[in-house]
Amino acid sequence: MKKILFTLLVTVALFSCKEEAPKDYVSLRGKISNSDVEVISILGRNFKKEIKINEDGTFKDTLKVTDGFHGFQNGASQSSLYLKNGYDLTLNFDAQKFPESIEFKGNGSSTNEYLTKKIAFYTKEDLMNPKEIFSLSKEEFDNKITSIEKSVNDMLENATDLEPEVLKMEKESNVKLIDFYTTNYAKENSSLAALKKGTPSPSFNYPDTNGKNVSLADLKGKYVYVDVWATWCGPCKREIPFLKKLDSEYKDKDIAIVSLSIDKPEHKDKWLKMVADENLQGIQIMADKDWNSDFVRAYNITGIPRFILIDKEGNIVDANAPRPSNPNLKELFNSLNI
Repeated sequence: MKKILFTLLVTVALFSCKEEAPKDYVSLRGKISNSDVEVISILGRNFKKEIKINEDGTFKDTLKVTDGFHGFQNGASQSSLYLKNGYDLTLNFDAQKFPESIEFKGNGSSTNEYLTKKIAFYTKEDLMNPKEIFSLSKEEFDNKITSIEKSVNDMLENATDLEPEVLKMEKESNVKLIDFYTTNYAKENSSLAALKKGTPSPSFNYPDTNGKNVSLADLKGKYVYVDVWATWCGPCKREIPFLKKLDSEYKDKDIAIVSLSIDKPEHKDKWLKMVADENLQGIQIMADKDWNSDFVRAYNITGIPRFILIDKEGNIVDANAPRPSNPNLKELFNSLNI
């Protein structure tokens, strides 16, 4: 009897150890709706894996990762994931309602839900393009920063089950965010004064896809809506469908839509290929020195996409105009009788 009991206990112990052993990989699965792209790509440090999407939109695979942040991409749908070996994570989203439709389930969902909310907040407040905030008056700026600080701290405080390293990082990130704005406000606000509404716009004179130079002076007599972008910029590419629709709707109006690429000169062929492959409309030109091009430096552009609206006389209407995906853009156009 004792021998049988001992054998049973050993068997239970071995079984328990096997069940509790942590996985040394990530199990990732999910479903993507309304996408015409057949793979989802996961990108990390020295890591890239493409996962095939089934006909019903489902996907499933395992990943051996270096714990930390990764990017994921399905066509124009791009965002970030926090992955850690041992996660069993489900990711679902609708490609036509991205990123607001992202849903996470399973081990690792809490951290990724928090990060998705944080990214959405940064996008809503345009925190990756700080010039709009720096252009505010001192009183408006102080109120804005107070609101942002409260929002990011509340978001972090209300998050549950965050990975300890992410919690530590986010606390430091929130402090650095506010410090960045408060430290640089005076200098940046003064610099932006030269780009206020009604002041003459810096000019451009760059070649189009056929090698013919197009300048701001050439477009005098029309409003000019400038899209500063690059082929490697995910948020820029997400604006492409909206920009194409805008060009179609306003092609007979008194406005020129100019897409100014700041790809490196040696990547000209890549730019030309994307223009052709995506059938990009409007005036397509390429700057001569990427970020160091005169027009880019004059507008103090440090993040893209950046949209600029210039009036018929070459004066600035809005140095940080709404994006094509923002309904406020058409409201602006309507106010100008475009």
